[in-house]
Amino acid sequence: MTTDSVAPLLAVALAARADLFDARHESAFRLFSGFFEGCPDLVVDLYARTIILHNYAESPRDAQTVIRETQEYLRAQLPWVNAVILKTRSAKGVGARNGVILYGEKPDRRVRDPQGSVWYSVELLLNRDASLYLDTRNARFWAETHLAGKTVLNTFAYTGSLGVAALAGGASRVVHLDRNRAFLNIAKTSYTLNGLPIHKPDFQTGDFFTQVSHFKRTGELFDCVLVDPPFFSATSKGTVDLVNESHRVINKVRPLVADGGYLVAINNALFVSGAEYMRTLESLCADGYLSIEELIPVPTDFTGYPQTIVRTSPVDPAPFNHSTKIAVLRVRRK
Repeated sequence: MTTDSVAPLLAVALAARADLFDARHESAFRLFSGFFEGCPDLVVDLYARTIILHNYAESPRDAQTVIRETQEYLRAQLPWVNAVILKTRSAKGVGARNGVILYGEKPDRRVRDPQGSVWYSVELLLNRDASLYLDTRNARFWAETHLAGKTVLNTFAYTGSLGVAALAGGASRVVHLDRNRAFLNIAKTSYTLNGLPIHKPDFQTGDFFTQVSHFKRTGELFDCVLVDPPFFSATSKGTVDLVNESHRVINKVRPLVADGGYLVAINNALFVSGAEYMRTLESLCADGYLSIEELIPVPTDFTGYPQTIVRTSPVDPAPFNHSTKIAVLRVRRK
């Protein structure tokens, strides 16, 4: 791809997202969703004043020109940017996959969602992801506005953003589960940023299957359970497979939800169509003890705008609007 072709694509993408920028440059959102907006090897995310360039090319060298031209164009258009990071998905070295700084020295370490008031701690070089998933922004807003006074279990918590949003919105208690203590430490920093009290027992490091089984044995129930797992993960205790067996994770946590409570299930498997996932959910609801409350859309900066989209998803996500499929289920107990 040449400069002549990438610059106009970026220009249209920036114009479409004009309302997401804030005067203090504190927001985090997707600047350019390359697959949908004309450059499949490139994704660009903004975290406050830090730009992250994601190189998805099978051979990283194939995108070097596009990466260089994109960085030059964005730095010219957004002169307040103080750092640029490149994450190369197919790089052999962990360091290149986690990210290298192309410009500047200190990436930002706290961000807000556009028009949001909750702060999230980020460590943009910690791993291949950037420590805050931008596609679940609307799910964070749902948690912030629907769970006041509720108890919440945040499974596969990663850096805790869904639970942080819930507690900032008035949840009475949020328990985070994740295998990685470093991720949960970032969640604690988010608590500090928002003046939220830290109760160490609410940050639990361990295997999902082991921890959930413990809650079942003790009979503890929650008003809401959040489930946002990787599309595939296997440990000695169990396997998560959102392509072939997404129902198993939902059934695993279902007994932990109090009567009338919520189960928020997220499936990010690219090649699971929306219709297929809906059939799974409808099958789970057939006994009358689960019902589909609502579907939460992914923000438009991820899906592309009418004036920016040049291609569609390889698998139809409808009735969802993206391969990250978010459903709120209501639970009724026997």
